[in-house]
Amino acid sequence: MKAFAALLDRLAYTPSRNDKLKLMADYFASAPDPDRGYALAALTDGLFFRVPFRRIFAEMLETRVDPVLFRLSRDYVGDTAETISLLWPARKDDAPPPRLADVVEAVQAADKSEIPVLLAGWLDRLDATGRWALLKLLTGALRVGVSARLAKTALAQWSGKPLAEIEEVWHGLAPPYAALFAWLAGDAPPPDTAGKAVFRPLMLSHAIEDRELTGITPADFVAEWKWDGIRVQASHHGGEKRLFSRTGDDISGAFPDVVEALPEGVVLDGELLVMRGGEVAPFNDLQQRLNRKTVSASMLKSHPGHIRLYDLLFEGDEDLRGLPFEDRRARLEAWHAEHIPQHTDVSDIIDFTSISELESLWAGARETGIEGLMLKRRDSPYIAGRPKGHWYKWKRAPQMIDAVLMYAQRGSGKRSSYYSDYTFGAWRATKTGEPELVPVGKSYFGFTDEELKQLDSFVRSHTVDSFGPVRQVEPKLVFEVAFDSVHRSARHKSGVAMRFPRIHRIRWDKPAEEADRLETLTGLIVD
Repeated sequence: MKAFAALLDRLAYTPSRNDKLKLMADYFASAPDPDRGYALAALTDGLFFRVPFRRIFAEMLETRVDPVLFRLSRDYVGDTAETISLLWPARKDDAPPPRLADVVEAVQAADKSEIPVLLAGWLDRLDATGRWALLKLLTGALRVGVSARLAKTALAQWSGKPLAEIEEVWHGLAPPYAALFAWLAGDAPPPDTAGKAVFRPLMLSHAIEDRELTGITPADFVAEWKWDGIRVQASHHGGEKRLFSRTGDDISGAFPDVVEALPEGVVLDGELLVMRGGEVAPFNDLQQRLNRKTVSASMLKSHPGHIRLYDLLFEGDEDLRGLPFEDRRARLEAWHAEHIPQHTDVSDIIDFTSISELESLWAGARETGIEGLMLKRRDSPYIAGRPKGHWYKWKRAPQMIDAVLMYAQRGSGKRSSYYSDYTFGAWRATKTGEPELVPVGKSYFGFTDEELKQLDSFVRSHTVDSFGPVRQVEPKLVFEVAFDSVHRSARHKSGVAMRFPRIHRIRWDKPAEEADRLETLTGLIVD
């Protein structure tokens, strides 16, 4: 546990990507099994404990720390794990700190009633950094600036194995990844995932630049519409049916209608949508089904799932990824015509003869509720990752509104001392005719570190009320907010929900009363 705590601590305070990679690679090289496997699982969100740790922590602290002191300290520090680790009464205990593997396996095997005693014993045997790492591990909220892909890149750096090969076997394995580490260390062959319904790394696109657009040769490329859903991979092998998100998360439980329609022996790439009467529903409708473990019969009927297919990666035992896109596309069309699986169709190919023709199609995308265009080389193989020069995305230009800062909340990790999460609103008229602000979105990125310091200072000097870690701010600061689209939402007071809002510019110069009205947003809704 001591080595894992040191790793997390250094990752949290290391901004450099290359330095983070070296820290992880050194840890994987030196840590024993199965500790390093559980550490890898923690860094890649592969550990999930079905235990209400936050409630358990609160109950344990009641007898050890004054609750008022804890609330004040939590508000100041901005992070629950760090607060508990600092406030936990130190005990002189000669017992060595627990091993990471011992902690994980004990929690997985323990009855819920046994957890508080186990936790208290571990916390007593750890220093402040160890306690912090333990709590981060158990709550699953590491927040040390490491993505799953970065952790796997560190494995590649340490072992010398290509990242694509690691990705290929990754989703057929489970913590503590003994077979994976044996292969990476050169002590065993690669894990065998053939014939299993496992996730295959997706091929991704690059946002096209003007100079690249002018260099496109129509004879070498085809275009497809970029639909406003989520990228998925559907697999049916060995009697297993799975639907994966673009990051490899298994979302089959939320879309049984889609999964059950899959014929045996296929891996498909496509866009997950909600479809009604042959028309693509707004993205907000799809969100109603995402992140659910199960879905009700009424939801299946009112929000029917659908995959618009882009590519065919495996047919039977044949791996098609090395074939040119045109050949895979022909195989996809023939396969779909033979099987006609429910809840699927094939995305249309758009042939074009000139860039000006393509620009006209792109310009009309917003009116049809489409995100933009995809451009794909006809001879492109299916290459995991984001290879240059093969696939391009040409998204429609973002929409903009001016919104007023309403609330601010402390961030996490490196931002735990700053008010960095911002809720902003638009004006609407009340029954008396007076204008009021209603929240329309929330964002925590789109500004520099220096601007963050300025915004934090503004929040502190213009706070009019506070609700725990959240501050209500005097309505004086305007954000220029960029977003992809806006949809109706019964869950929000304003009646709208913005898709992917981000702060484009801070309008220090603009009076708040000149910010946009709610009618501006509702007028942008495409039903």
